[in-house]
Amino acid sequence: MNARVWLPRVGLAAAIAGATIWVLLTQDRLDLAALAAQLRSLGEWAPAGFVASFAVATVLFLPGSLFGLAGGALFGPVWGAVWNLAGATLGATLAFLAGRYVASDWVARRTGGRSRQLIEGVEAEGWRFIALMRLVPLVPFNLLNYALGLTRIRLADYALATLVCMAPGAAGYAWLGYAGREAAAGNSQALGYGLLGLALLALVILLPRLIRRLRSAPSGWISTAELKRRLDAGTAITVVDVRGPEEFGGPLGHIPGARNLPLSEFARAPDELAASGERPIALVCATDKRSARAAEVLRSAGFRDVLIVRGGMVQWQRDAAGTR
Repeated sequence: MNARVWLPRVGLAAAIAGATIWVLLTQDRLDLAALAAQLRSLGEWAPAGFVASFAVATVLFLPGSLFGLAGGALFGPVWGAVWNLAGATLGATLAFLAGRYVASDWVARRTGGRSRQLIEGVEAEGWRFIALMRLVPLVPFNLLNYALGLTRIRLADYALATLVCMAPGAAGYAWLGYAGREAAAGNSQALGYGLLGLALLALVILLPRLIRRLRSAPSGWISTAELKRRLDAGTAITVVDVRGPEEFGGPLGHIPGARNLPLSEFARAPDELAASGERPIALVCATDKRSARAAEVLRSAGFRDVLIVRGGMVQWQRDAAGTR
């Protein structure tokens, strides 16, 4: 292997190993009050020191909630939320890189079969799956950061989805930490600050239920495995392939019995599909981007049971290859 490739990886592995040993030896002496005093001594560099500490804590599996509360207490609700989010995102990104380039075997053992779920989810939905996992994690947050490194998601997409979806939680902990500081100082408004923090955290808790409800709605998504199961069982369902004719007959092939109505000509699709009646309509393309746009056209025309085939023909062929 090229030295330019393995030297950074060895260096990262050594840094993580050394830091982990240090944490194991000193975790009983972790004192956030002492940490706060040290950060204050840094003056204008205190935010940078806090972000770095939060990032290291995330990589080393220390509870981020403690640092989130400390951020609000040290920097107030606004800047505390900003530095909380920066530290958590930086730490999550470093763990992601470690999971991808250094500790992939260890992560795969720790996550077991769930790593396969993550990989399949990212293959089907990309950054949308990362966003969902930030709200409905299959594995604990710190381990999730490493586990997502096993997938093929782009680093930029991972970091952006992580940043956006962790914002409510980062703000919630900052407000709670600030409320605790103000309560200790005798501020009568501390209760209101605490309630605001709790409201933000409640939003994080309730969002997964809302997302699950949206994902299970009749006019939503259908996996390739579920579509095949229905077709094999003889369930009445109309499959519409919205790719061009050359793709329909190309290397990816098409689903047996599918109708080819290209997205470029989809304005006439409502009339052509009117005879489908109450039968569900499953839309498929190469992935699922064009299918999603086609679904908007049909729903606007009054079609109620419209399904988008998640992952499209790429996933359909991947499933077929896996059964051979």
